[in-house]
Amino acid sequence: MAEQKETVHGGDIYRNPFVTDYSVNSNPLGVPEAVRKSVQESADRIMHYPDIRCDRLRESISDFERIEKEKILCGNGAAELFFAVVMAVRPEKALVTAPAFSEYERALGTVGARVEYYRLKEADEFRIQEDILEQITEETDMMFLCNPNNPTGQTTKKELVVRIMERCRECKTVLVLDECFIDFLEEPERYECREYLAQYPNVVIVKAFTKIFCMPGVRLGYALCGNTVLRDRIRAMLQPWNVSVTAQEAGVAALHDCREYLERTRKYIRKEKFWMIERMRKLGLKVSGSEANYIFFKGKSGLYEKALEDGLLIRDCSNYEGLTEGYYRIAVRSEEENERLITWLEKL
Repeated sequence: MAEQKETVHGGDIYRNPFVTDYSVNSNPLGVPEAVRKSVQESADRIMHYPDIRCDRLRESISDFERIEKEKILCGNGAAELFFAVVMAVRPEKALVTAPAFSEYERALGTVGARVEYYRLKEADEFRIQEDILEQITEETDMMFLCNPNNPTGQTTKKELVVRIMERCRECKTVLVLDECFIDFLEEPERYECREYLAQYPNVVIVKAFTKIFCMPGVRLGYALCGNTVLRDRIRAMLQPWNVSVTAQEAGVAALHDCREYLERTRKYIRKEKFWMIERMRKLGLKVSGSEANYIFFKGKSGLYEKALEDGLLIRDCSNYEGLTEGYYRIAVRSEEENERLITWLEKL
């Protein structure tokens, strides 16, 4: 059996110590103080098993998402939930956009699914077009759709997403809708789709605390699903006690009175990203999408290696399906760090 190729992601500070990490798109405002405090205080409870049903956490998510608690599943990050959905459905054929988050395809590989790509085109600014509907057929058992997309940061209008939902329902296709970066958008309500879960029981929405609350090390995500049968099948694929005491407490703390934190985040991202993109375009760099808290651009080959030499870790996107050498993604960080990165680009 051939050895599985190691998956490459951003955030590898362990192999690259002493760098400023622009490769991970966590909230530049940092971990909310309430989350830090909850993690510290949870140390007194780690001698106990975590709540296997995540009741308090699901109640907090229910209030935040304005959805019934029973429709919520919690996981050890969004990635675990992607794998659980795949194992619950066991698709033979799946549709994935390219480029997109590599863990979709990796999860599909665990059940031997045949992956078909809807290839996003640079000429279309890497935006999904209506012809995607033609690739959803009765043979398509599952589809992954990320909105806003990772790594491009491009959004898909809700009207088209609803048409995709409808097409998936007609074809009996399970649609996994990844909304992990949706709360970074200036108007997330224009794209959120949880209101359609009752109408489309074939849809599973996955979100995470990872980036928006700057807590990737805690590992916490959740899925929203209105289909009782499908939800139970997904739950059966999850390990018991998969969400630690610390993660559950951190999630509850993050969602408590979080609206002001989220609004500050959006205002900060809007301001910093505007001048970063403006200056990057003056340098001749082609920026596409980038509607979330990261910037996707095309530049010179070898930029990743050059950045690393100068103590900067950026995301080389050449290993994404559908992209070639010269595509990169950078996170919006603090004002000082953003200035440092742009100044570095200007000196090249």
